[in-house]
Amino acid sequence: MKVTIVGMWGSYPKVNGATSGYLFQSQDFHLLVDCGSAVLSKLQQYVDVEKLDAVILSHYHSDHTADIGPLQHARLVKRHMGIEQKTLPIYGHPFDEAEFAKLTSDPDTLGAAFHPEEPLQIGPFTITFLKTDHPVPCYAMRITDGNATVVYSADSAYKDELKEFAKHADIFICECSFYKNMDASNFGHMNSVEAATIAKDAEVKTLVLTHLPQFGNLHNLVTEAKEVFSGHVILAEEGWSWQK
Repeated sequence: MKVTIVGMWGSYPKVNGATSGYLFQSQDFHLLVDCGSAVLSKLQQYVDVEKLDAVILSHYHSDHTADIGPLQHARLVKRHMGIEQKTLPIYGHPFDEAEFAKLTSDPDTLGAAFHPEEPLQIGPFTITFLKTDHPVPCYAMRITDGNATVVYSADSAYKDELKEFAKHADIFICECSFYKNMDASNFGHMNSVEAATIAKDAEVKTLVLTHLPQFGNLHNLVTEAKEVFSGHVILAEEGWSWQK
């Protein structure tokens, strides 16, 4: 499995950046997890639009879905150019009918509902879900190809259940929208210490801090997390990749 950070800003992209987007690759299968603002522009550095096999969305906030429309247009253009491609499945939860309906742009993309209580198989990846604490329905994902396991927190306030959900993951990609001693819970987000506490108790190998704030010294997030978690701590950067 190879994981590449396509975008990692929260709320809106910083200059020349992108919000949430993560490319998972295994057995020549390309899965995009979340498709936020400017993600499509960044994604094409790693995979051609027509070679993308599937997309899955944690929730429907725009910093996780803003480039779905551009992605659909890109597939349309590729089709009219005569480039062979299958209909692209875009997986999302079915609990917001209006947003779910936007995932289908026939024949280029097709909305596919995942059911959080059931494992989902997408290509070589098995995905299980945990509902997070966020203002809208949102789901963390545990993604494995049988060789490696990566857990993505999506957006959430601190939640004890994430500890068991992320247990012994190779990588825990955890949102970190605020600094130590800042209360993130009112916004449905976490701070550096909360992310590190989950990583510590889940005994993950590597903590990747993502969904980053546009203010402050970002390297302080790593310093604060290391006060709690003795494992490897990474500050998410566009283009950072991991492979096992």
